[in-house]
Amino acid sequence: MLTITKQQASQFILAKQGLIGSYKFIGKEGAYEYVCQAGCIQFDPVDVCGKNAELTMQSRVKGFKKSMLWELLYEDRKLVDYVDKELSIWPAKDWPYFASFRDYSRRMGDTFEGMKELKKEARAYIKKYGPVCSDTLPIDGEIYWHSFIHWSGHWDKKSSAARSVLEQLYTDGELIIHHKKGSRKYYDLAKKNLPESILKAKNPCRDEYESISWRVLRRIGAVGLLWDKNSTAFLGIDLKADLRKKVLSDLEADKKIKAVMVEGIKVPFYYRAEDDALMQEVLAGKALWDFTYSWEIYTPASKRKYGYYTLPIIYKDRFVGRIEAVPDRKEGVLNVKGLWWEPDTRQTKALNSELERTLKNFAKFNDCKTVKW
Repeated sequence: MLTITKQQASQFILAKQGLIGSYKFIGKEGAYEYVCQAGCIQFDPVDVCGKNAELTMQSRVKGFKKSMLWELLYEDRKLVDYVDKELSIWPAKDWPYFASFRDYSRRMGDTFEGMKELKKEARAYIKKYGPVCSDTLPIDGEIYWHSFIHWSGHWDKKSSAARSVLEQLYTDGELIIHHKKGSRKYYDLAKKNLPESILKAKNPCRDEYESISWRVLRRIGAVGLLWDKNSTAFLGIDLKADLRKKVLSDLEADKKIKAVMVEGIKVPFYYRAEDDALMQEVLAGKALWDFTYSWEIYTPASKRKYGYYTLPIIYKDRFVGRIEAVPDRKEGVLNVKGLWWEPDTRQTKALNSELERTLKNFAKFNDCKTVKW
């Protein structure tokens, strides 16, 4: 089995992500191409200096604007926001692969008393009047129900009947998110917004094992290198250790992935076979990083080590620090509230110049004209 250094592993991941070298993803089409490569980008509505999906694009896609993601989702319909790593953004062309998920949602949804009647009422209203949110759908009352997005069984929880039926039809695949106003979701019939060729296509996976294998392969491609250990990269996939080992072994036997050892780490890593050319470029000379990063937005203030919304800084092929940059959009100022360099980082003129240039671009991304320290 091939053995590589930690530095080579880090360079491979960064190159795969489009975070070093010249831009490999450009403009709106590049944004779409990146989502296709990643498979899915987990969606979170929190917007401090851009939503996390937008930040992912901004760092990888040359010339990215927030409007591009909106257009791909709600005008071009090339992307959908639906379940995968919880609520995620992924290519509409992958819709057939989630058929078993939608089937399970429908079976579970029908176990809730009154849900079938509510579905019929909601369908008729949306067909006649178009996109609705829970505030504009004229269905009153509450029912015992819980969102399938977070289901681990039946939850004895009362919720708004209007909201419940919309989310149930959404997880069933009958509705999609038509657009959003802030964090408010507006739903419309999927058949009015997605091609029939996608909606009626058969699931390419013959059973649940093939479906899990497809999702694991997709997640390996999303990161670049994934090891044979539990990882948040597998979030949303029911993947115990024995099943993970079997899936990885079968994917390798089918020549869909290749195994590699990283010096100093005892378990193998895997990358997609289609990325072998990139691996060879790295080996030809083109550390996994001693860098622990935690998103502290949900950490109590007294326990935060850095800041509320601190982002990592990559320079060349290394993580060199962290920064908390918060936009004041009313004043048009990007406020740098904190900057923490890694202990072994040398603050050269080249590094500082690149940071200044990147912050100017980040300010523009957040509709700000100036940067204030």
